[in-house]
Amino acid sequence: MLKLLALDRFTILLFVMVILASFLPVSGAAAEVFAQLTTVAIAILFFLHGAKLSRQAVRDGILHWKLHGLVFLFTFALFPILGLAAKPLLLPLLGQELYWGFLFLCFLPSTVQSSIAFTSVANGNVAGAVCSASFSNLIGMFISPILVSVFILGQSQHNFDPTQSIIQITLLLLVPFVLGQILRPWVFPLMQKMPKIVKVFDQGSILMVVYGAFSSAVVAGLWQQVSLTTLMLLILVCSVLLTLVMLLALLIPKWLGFSTADQRTIFFCGSKKTLASGVPMAQILFIGQPLGMIVLPIMIFHQIQLMVCGILANYWAKHAQASQQ
Repeated sequence: MLKLLALDRFTILLFVMVILASFLPVSGAAAEVFAQLTTVAIAILFFLHGAKLSRQAVRDGILHWKLHGLVFLFTFALFPILGLAAKPLLLPLLGQELYWGFLFLCFLPSTVQSSIAFTSVANGNVAGAVCSASFSNLIGMFISPILVSVFILGQSQHNFDPTQSIIQITLLLLVPFVLGQILRPWVFPLMQKMPKIVKVFDQGSILMVVYGAFSSAVVAGLWQQVSLTTLMLLILVCSVLLTLVMLLALLIPKWLGFSTADQRTIFFCGSKKTLASGVPMAQILFIGQPLGMIVLPIMIFHQIQLMVCGILANYWAKHAQASQQ
């Protein structure tokens, strides 16, 4: 039990990023530069993943339709069902705007870069995670606005253009990954001489995402928009949602007979929601609505999921390493 509760360096750094962003958030021109640096780090990470994985592993990841199907059901079926079922309880407690935000979070696709990074840290099926997380974001550009229109706004939205998001995902993830695959014969031997380089970019990119995302929330007035009581209640609601989904994401893949590596992939890809795509999507879908209140639940959920996933990924990595010794 003490080993489970012990905080290692990576976990401590995750807490440090949140505290640092609360008191010294990056903003303005510095935030733009930091976002560009984060983008570069993520692109390098996927280049390294592409160079690290064998062609057979990528082929198996693409063809693993059962894994992708289960992640899809978690993301676009389980989450929305839980969000809609909680309406009688949460609407009176949170109010309409915050409940809209909670439901909007349930409709969003999975994260991409952090899901894959966590999967890699935990020795999961990285090729499957790349395909599953990317597919979730691509299809989410269409499914999420439809769910919002039907269950929140009650009318069709015709002004959402996913083209730019699809292009950004392709350039940020798939292009570096494919380039890494092409250059694998030359890059992989160098990586074998520096085995820690992928781990550095895995954990480093996660820390950058945590700091950047929480800084944006703080700069947007996170601590002024709601009372402390409401904030604590919202944190509790998001924590309960994440706990329930994570428990199902642990049990169902195991019950269905997925391998340990696939279980890790399903867990990280199926239990997480994207802030990076959620905020721009909200700006388009909720024109004229209190945007700050609507995006607050995803901001909170995003931070909780990163913290929890960081702890679990590192624990599983250490457990796997110990079992091999």
